[in-house]
Amino acid sequence: MAPVLEPGMGTPDALLHCFMDLGEAMLTVGADVNRVEDTLIRMGMAYGAARMNVFVITSSMVVTMTLPDGRDVTQTRRVPSPGGTDMTVLEDLNALSRRCCACLLPAERLTAEIKALTQGGVRPLWAYCGSMLAAGSCTLFFGGTPADGLSAALFGLAICYLQRHFSPACPNRMVFNLLSSMAVGVSIILWVHFLPGLQLDKISIGDIMLLIPGMAMTNAVRDTMIGSPIAGAMRLIETLLWAAALALGFMSAFWLTGGIGL
Repeated sequence: MAPVLEPGMGTPDALLHCFMDLGEAMLTVGADVNRVEDTLIRMGMAYGAARMNVFVITSSMVVTMTLPDGRDVTQTRRVPSPGGTDMTVLEDLNALSRRCCACLLPAERLTAEIKALTQGGVRPLWAYCGSMLAAGSCTLFFGGTPADGLSAALFGLAICYLQRHFSPACPNRMVFNLLSSMAVGVSIILWVHFLPGLQLDKISIGDIMLLIPGMAMTNAVRDTMIGSPIAGAMRLIETLLWAAALALGFMSAFWLTGGIGL
């Protein structure tokens, strides 16, 4: 039987699998790679590893844990989905990692707590209300009228529905941004055409803000500046492609409708 790092905590393979689960969960809710690497290193050392070598990029993790007897245990994991941004879950995962370092948890319990934090997700009502509030307030911020803000909020509701129900079926974020922005763009153009007096640009910009990968772009800059240029460059390229697909989708909407005289 493989030796354990700490008695009663589990085998090295089981513990390392837990660490990978935690790292993947953090990546999919918006953590930067430096935070994930630092967390996995601290947890491995807390469980008694002699050394932790952790390499994380946006789509992959490679972790090697050196045991006290000199043996190395390595696991690699592909992270297929970029996920989104959920700061509440990320905060809970950070709190779990700190609590685990202070008071070690067995591998089985650690796995159960990670699943409990990541399975719930955001309540649908809160997600829809947040999307409506964000789209409407951004429209008002950029000079739209209350009617424009209300219209943007309604389309924000549609965007949230697409994100919740169609995004999982379209793992390619660039394709999803292209198709969803084109569908929403066509809908907004038709809405403004049949309801004169509304401002197409103000409504559009409010809804565009829901699809812009702002958090990912911020993390890309941060990753680059703190010494992870490979991860930063990869994330920056991803966000630029997502933003380009978003712009192309709205442009295609105008091309398909001809602007309807607008």
